Amino acid sequence: MAMEYRTKEEQVADYLREGIISGRLPRGARLKQTEIAQELKISITPVREALKLLEAEGYLASDSYRGATVAPFDVGASTEILKLRITLETQLVESAVRKVTADNIAELRDLAAQFEQAARANDSTSARGINYRFHRRIYDFAELPKTLHFVQVLWAQYPFDVINRISGRALRAAEEHSELLRNVIEGDAASAMLTMRRHIETGWSEFRSSSGPAHSETSLVPAKTTEKEPL
Repeated sequence: MAMEYRTKEEQVADYLREGIISGRLPRGARLKQTEIAQELKISITPVREALKLLEAEGYLASDSYRGATVAPFDVGASTEILKLRITLETQLVESAVRKVTADNIAELRDLAAQFEQAARANDSTSARGINYRFHRRIYDFAELPKTLHFVQVLWAQYPFDVINRISGRALRAAEEHSELLRNVIEGDAASAMLTMRRHIETGWSEFRSSSGPAHSETSLVPAKTTEKEPL
């Protein structure tokens, strides 16, 4: 991703958001500042600030005993979040269609191709990360930073990591990405908004169908440990 205009703090936060949304950093996992700093080869200060930002957005929970952990999925708020996502993300898509450049489209084509390749290879880890980048870049192109900020807050409480593990979901999502990309290339904002709405609704519908009536938040969160992990 082209992130030259972002601070180190923002780059670290985006890296961790992708990890959480993709499931690479599972719910309940403890995040250690020193390990993140070593992995990214940066000082601990931007990592510390990024963790504070993600806690404010709802991606992380923090206490003095366990430190920073990936927050659980909030089942009770899901329907409201779904409606808000549709409202805000269709607005971002509409703006992106009107502002996108040829270079932007080339980048989206590449990401869509990478996602489809990962889906066909059944590489779910890569596919989930690419899926995040595909959506994030479209919304970057909208140039509506406040709207994007609210969307990122909603993403913190949405079960992307579970949805993207549903059998066959990645291949179906690849087809939906292709349709959205066609709408963007054709400059058809109305169709792009409708495609995005259907994309969000389909993922949610598949999640509910695969979870069943007995679905509960506890089934999505690994057991907590009692080991103290200071920040």
